[in-house]
Amino acid sequence: MPEKVLIYSRFPKAQMERFGERFELLNAAGKPPNEVFSAEQLADIRAMITAGGTPLRGEAMDLMPKLGAIVCYGTGYDGVDLAAAAKRGIAVGHSPGANAASVADIAVTLMLATTRRLLAADDYVRGGSWAAAKPSPMMRPQAGMLGRKIGVYGMGEIGRKIAARVAAFETEVGYFSRSKHDVPYQYFPTLDGLAEWCSVLMIAVRAGADTNHAVGADVLKKLGKDGYIVNISRGSVIDQPALIAALTDQTIAGAGLDVYAKEPHAPDALTALPNVVLSPHIGGHTLESHVAMQDCVLANLDAFFAGKPLPYKVPLG
Repeated sequence: MPEKVLIYSRFPKAQMERFGERFELLNAAGKPPNEVFSAEQLADIRAMITAGGTPLRGEAMDLMPKLGAIVCYGTGYDGVDLAAAAKRGIAVGHSPGANAASVADIAVTLMLATTRRLLAADDYVRGGSWAAAKPSPMMRPQAGMLGRKIGVYGMGEIGRKIAARVAAFETEVGYFSRSKHDVPYQYFPTLDGLAEWCSVLMIAVRAGADTNHAVGADVLKKLGKDGYIVNISRGSVIDQPALIAALTDQTIAGAGLDVYAKEPHAPDALTALPNVVLSPHIGGHTLESHVAMQDCVLANLDAFFAGKPLPYKVPLG
């Protein structure tokens, strides 16, 4: 008889198909599990799958008295209360590096689309302004990549892949992270110093209490009027109202965003700005990434149900 696994977050059905072939899934679809299933049904749950950014606190864990493993679909786990999990003896797993290449690709895409004003150029053609030879301030020549200084905030799997990709554009690359790494890029001991040096700041740091609103008004001011920011990490890393203000008053030149303070992100002051390129958190949304993330989830679940340590375990401190 297959083991039971609770699906805690809301996922597309296609992403859960492989798990359904191996386990009996109880899909809460993003709703509180006790609103979907009875206490008797939840009593037998030993493992659950969640999206790393979905808030998961101790009260939800307590709904499943036999819960022993929380497995995050993806590399992030910032929504999980790790202290609560540790207190209850619950192992937490994730998919480290599984989507790193895809996320790095979207970071570079957003960088180029933003700095070269690709959306404005697309509109210039589609709207007939190019054919009519209408002048547009948005179509003025922009600085290219040659010699541009790119700052990477965070030098994990994604940060390293971003750095390697942008280096291929004949740029200078610098980075800031909690510790210095053995990489061929200039290290900056502070985020302020990196922002002051670079003209494009790429956010690739893991979300957490120590990085919440790490990029605020002061950092944006140091980035300067010719500077751009790209965020493929988590929306919490940037103070979003400060970002909107900086884009509105042209404290910085533009931004490329795949993540937001609240998701899904509804139209607002941010979406109305012409110097921003937006995508709906699709950094890791490629066929290859999903297969890799599913492989990690399955490996974690198989190990747990076999009584073995999770191969992709999050350190609980």
